[in-house]
Amino acid sequence: MNGTSTALILVGLFLVGGIISFLKQGMPKGLIVLLGIGAAMCLAAGVLRIKGLWS
Repeated sequence: MNGTSTALILVGLFLVGGIISFLKQGMPKGLIVLLGIGAAMCLAAGVLRIKGLWS
């Protein structure tokens, strides 16, 4: 696990925390969906980098 994959996973988890916070605050659903997409992309990129599927 290198620094890039760690950073991507941490950013993804940070965005998941933002989703939970925004849901509790009653923010617009479009913003929550946008954060969800970003979190999923960051987490997926971090996991793919750990597995070595990207060079």
